[in-house]
Amino acid sequence: MFEVLHKDLLGRIGRLHTPHGVVETPTIMPVINPNLILVKPCDMAEYGAEIIITNAYVIYRNQSLREEALRRGVHALIGWEKPLMTDSGSYQLYEYGDLGVRNREIVEFQVRIGSDIVVPLDIPTPPFVSRRKALRDVEETLRRAEEAKTLVNLRDEERPLIAGVVQGSTYTDLRESCAERLSGFDIYPIGGIVPLLEIYDFRRIVDIVMAVKRKLPPNAPVHLFGAGHPMFFALAVAMGCDIFDSAAYALYARDGRYLTNEGTYHVKNLNYLPCSCPICTSHSVRELMESVEILASHNLYATFEEMRTVKQSIVEGSLWELCERRCRAHPALLDGLKRFAKYADFIEKYDSATKHPFFYLSEISAMRPEVRRFAKKISRLNLRGNVLITTSMLSEHEAEKRRYDHILIMKPPFGAFPEELSETYPVGQSEIPEDIEDSALEIALENVMKLINANKNAKFTVECEERWMKLKKMEDLREMENVVIVHR
Repeated sequence: MFEVLHKDLLGRIGRLHTPHGVVETPTIMPVINPNLILVKPCDMAEYGAEIIITNAYVIYRNQSLREEALRRGVHALIGWEKPLMTDSGSYQLYEYGDLGVRNREIVEFQVRIGSDIVVPLDIPTPPFVSRRKALRDVEETLRRAEEAKTLVNLRDEERPLIAGVVQGSTYTDLRESCAERLSGFDIYPIGGIVPLLEIYDFRRIVDIVMAVKRKLPPNAPVHLFGAGHPMFFALAVAMGCDIFDSAAYALYARDGRYLTNEGTYHVKNLNYLPCSCPICTSHSVRELMESVEILASHNLYATFEEMRTVKQSIVEGSLWELCERRCRAHPALLDGLKRFAKYADFIEKYDSATKHPFFYLSEISAMRPEVRRFAKKISRLNLRGNVLITTSMLSEHEAEKRRYDHILIMKPPFGAFPEELSETYPVGQSEIPEDIEDSALEIALENVMKLINANKNAKFTVECEERWMKLKKMEDLREMENVVIVHR
């Protein structure tokens, strides 16, 4: 039911097949509250929506809505003919406690009203609860997920997709266990992260998502519940999240807040509208202040515009560069990106071997999967005799070539490589600033040391400028028996 078309980092462009059509991911599902509709569902396609989400519990508890949904179907009730996902009411369970409805009831109701994606009534465990409570909630969530499968005819080709929600609070081992035990589902939402989003704890969100991704099948579509702010899309997609739901466009509009891919503005504080969407080019700041509906429309345009930018970056292989630009909009997002970079070894397993030219934007670029992959491959070089590793141009060593059996170029943050690789990705297709951070030089030296350790029978001369001489790793290099350091 899910096919992958393009990949970059853990992000991918895919096709999710549902009874009401195919949805291209990554995508956003605007949340439609059947009791309070700010933007008509029939107009959602204008913004770029291919799928929407509504709350089955809200419909179920309202007698008139329930009867109409059962009679006409949820698509007719909402006024939307394309794919539609229904939430089970888990957020209401988190907010208000016992809902007075059983998992079986709400799952059967979603099936009867024709939902394309059915969600069991999982237990959304808050962050920082006791491990005992988190484990108890995981077990109940798993039980309800398995019960949902028994209520759907899995042999029916037109059956709804079933979501297996991953819970576990802030315990990454419980998240891993929950993800591993959920099998046979069509889509895997990660729940219980809204409180972390509210406090901008992106580092912990990264740990949770990566724990889940390590245990799910690589081709499993992942839905990140509650992550609807456009400034987070690039990082979330890079982690391998495919589907997002956004109530933010409406909730923020009611509070007079204006969404952008770099953060949120209060409309009352704006003199100009920093956007060229149809709303901002045809309305004034005052009109947005006076109309929740108009502001919600802008928020939708901004949301879908950012997702299109993310998708284009996947196609051209520049998702990391987009993450670096977006995550500098807020210190907590930058912390999240740095935490994500610590999973480079895992990311490297799935990242494309060749892509868009490597752009070095900051010290975080030195932690990219491409650098890790390069270090692994270059350490397999079989070198013998006398080897020169130099930071200078090879043209300067024409007279010395007879003295050395191998001459390698040293380039931060990669390390040393043969001249034959100078036109290959990533070292030959990289844009590196001249005034680069010491951290990138340190990583280059670390990779050089791996190469030297893998070739203990060779003798190495490392030639570099004064700046390299002052690095901490240079002290370790000097202590290696088969190395001579030369100052240029």
